[in-house]
Amino acid sequence: MNFHELKNFLVLAELLHFGKASQACNLSPSALTRSIKRTEESVGQALFLRDNRTVSLTPAGEQFRSYASSAIRDWETMRENLADNDKVSGLVSIYASVTAVYSLLPDLLESYRACYPDVHLELRTGSAEASIEQVINSEIDVSVAALPDRQHPRLEFMPLIETNLVFVAPKNSDHLHKKKSQLDFSKAPLVLPRSGLSRRRLDLWFKQNNIEPSITTEVSGNEGILAMVRMGCGVGIVPELVLERSPFREDVRKVEGGPQLAPYVVGLCTTHKNLHRPSISSLWELAQNNTLSHP
Repeated sequence: MNFHELKNFLVLAELLHFGKASQACNLSPSALTRSIKRTEESVGQALFLRDNRTVSLTPAGEQFRSYASSAIRDWETMRENLADNDKVSGLVSIYASVTAVYSLLPDLLESYRACYPDVHLELRTGSAEASIEQVINSEIDVSVAALPDRQHPRLEFMPLIETNLVFVAPKNSDHLHKKKSQLDFSKAPLVLPRSGLSRRRLDLWFKQNNIEPSITTEVSGNEGILAMVRMGCGVGIVPELVLERSPFREDVRKVEGGPQLAPYVVGLCTTHKNLHRPSISSLWELAQNNTLSHP
């Protein structure tokens, strides 16, 4: 087993589709299949369950994914430590929501590429609620995430921006009081995130106020919440930054009457261990300088 095959495994573990994974790995589907088979033979366990329609990880595959991610991160760290001290290189993987990609990262990544052209950047997008878990599990180096209410002991966090949590409804909505535009939790169908910081805060508020919410739809990702609200599925809660950058912002409206939840503090998240890597510490320092120069 080699690091190329570990990377092939991780790509397939993320995409769960042989055709898409083979394209991402620049391999033919048959070559990818052979690579995965060799990895499974080395491990001595089936790592994937596959049929004509779906691909999924076995329990052994879930465990092996953690090992493979850690092994590749350790390999990159060693390569960076052995490299010329005057030359920052290696691989940096970054995870962010779509909104973060086009609102928070462009200037930072452009500056980073200009300063450190020998670093290979790998950018992945997904729901915001999965961002911290990806870093903790060593599946990603750096994520853009909301600062959790309770800091994880292994994580380092750098604030970039603060944004309020707002309630939104379809523009032509009967879920609002006609005069005061007040949100009525006893009647309004809700479109909420399946998990994450805003969901935990809202669930706590419901419990403290003895409210049984009418949750009609649960969605992964703030962008998905806005899409479902626009379709008329109910009232949702999203960070204001997401609303301002959404293509659906003209099709929904803010509503009042909900709890005044603490705002999101959004920033970069990585592990203390990662900050010992020159490629990560350089990104961190650059982000910090940009933040200080743009308060």
